[in-house]
Amino acid sequence: MKPEIIREIELPEQDYATVCQIIELISADYRRQPSLDDVAKQVGIEPARLQKLFSRWAGLTPKGFLQAVTLDHARRLLDDGASLLDASYEVGMSGPGRLHDLFVTHEAMSPGDFKTKGQGITITYGFHGSLFGRTLVMATERGLCGLAFSDGDDDAALADMVRRWPYAAFVRNEAATLKHALTVFDPKAWSQDRPLHLVMIGTDFQVRVWEALLKVPMGKAVRYGDIASSIGAPKAARAVGAAVGANPISFVIPCHRAVGSTGALTGYHWGLTRKRAMLGWEAGQTST
Repeated sequence: MKPEIIREIELPEQDYATVCQIIELISADYRRQPSLDDVAKQVGIEPARLQKLFSRWAGLTPKGFLQAVTLDHARRLLDDGASLLDASYEVGMSGPGRLHDLFVTHEAMSPGDFKTKGQGITITYGFHGSLFGRTLVMATERGLCGLAFSDGDDDAALADMVRRWPYAAFVRNEAATLKHALTVFDPKAWSQDRPLHLVMIGTDFQVRVWEALLKVPMGKAVRYGDIASSIGAPKAARAVGAAVGANPISFVIPCHRAVGSTGALTGYHWGLTRKRAMLGWEAGQTST
């Protein structure tokens, strides 16, 4: 394992905290189109440092992020049926580059495994720094089964996930889960010949919804109603929304790409600001 990759992935939480503050400020003040100097003054760091930090983290400038993923912009584009990738033209990017996506293989635990709340299953877990804050990574011997964010409260994050499978055996082992964290948050590791293997533990309906989400490419969004139609349950948009909210493998199963019927960026289990951050980061990955 290359030490430089570990340093890149194990980012200090303060980097995400600063980026999170920038995103919140821009999102709250997007109508005024604040300048780089305005944002830097509010955050309390030099403009050049802010520009470098945000561009390194997201792959585009604070101005590009403002224009690409603020709520008003996302609503208008999605209402017109456009993808977030198409927004690159409107915000002055040079155009779309090769579309990256997270290639995964997946399987579902049997309905019996879910009904017994994980009894007989051993889940290894660990906490790691990541692009989107401190992250809880969980895996069985067959692959990644959980990914969540602690926001400074590891016990609460773990309890939230354990509640899903209360009779499973949980073993903490950061050395074992680090390989998953490195793959998930490193675009260079995303390929079809080195897929990330997922293990889905949920009801049959939930698994069908999560499988549908895996088909939504990076840089695009999908409405709950469209997901419902794609799985043969066109009147189940509300149930789809509940299944999206119950997704245990955040980011990898891209529930952050799901939007409401109007195209609005609706709530997100790990925070709407983090949802905006993920969409902004993906906009940077899919642009040249």
